[in-house]
Amino acid sequence: MKTLLSEHQLREGVEPLAREIDNHYTDQPLTIVAVMTGSLVLFADLIRMLSMPLRVGVVQASSYRGGTQAGELTVDKRMMIDVQGRDVMLVDDIFDTGRTLQRLMDEVGEMGATSVRSAVLLQKQRQHDVLLRPDFVAFEIPDEFVVGYGLDFQDHFRNLPYLGVLEDCDFEQFKQPAT
Repeated sequence: MKTLLSEHQLREGVEPLAREIDNHYTDQPLTIVAVMTGSLVLFADLIRMLSMPLRVGVVQASSYRGGTQAGELTVDKRMMIDVQGRDVMLVDDIFDTGRTLQRLMDEVGEMGATSVRSAVLLQKQRQHDVLLRPDFVAFEIPDEFVVGYGLDFQDHFRNLPYLGVLEDCDFEQFKQPAT
């Protein structure tokens, strides 16, 4: 696996992301929602850097099922915090096709949020499936499959403190047996 962003580079990217969000919201209360599970490391780092009054929550969304291509999106809002009449920011790990963030922003808006914005760690340099773009982005990266800092491949690599690009031999090592 090759390193795309080191632990130091990630920290250097999250700090200005937090400052940008702080500058936008100043002292306004914010409800910040982690898109599980890939954003949890970013979420933990980010909320500790924000200075406005915060309410935190999570929502489960997934479109990768054991491979490297996005499939059907499933959303589980059972753990979602009440957003009625609140300014909400969704925090996601990566903006790839854009379908996950678009659907979640639409659903949070339908739940009565006053405003819905988004922050992502990574935005892939590729053609996206939606017109929406994240409001706050820490890094733009090449269109490669990345792991670490919360992102995974078949539930492996989330704990890496850096962001890595998987190579063919890495995929083979974790290839699931045919059923």
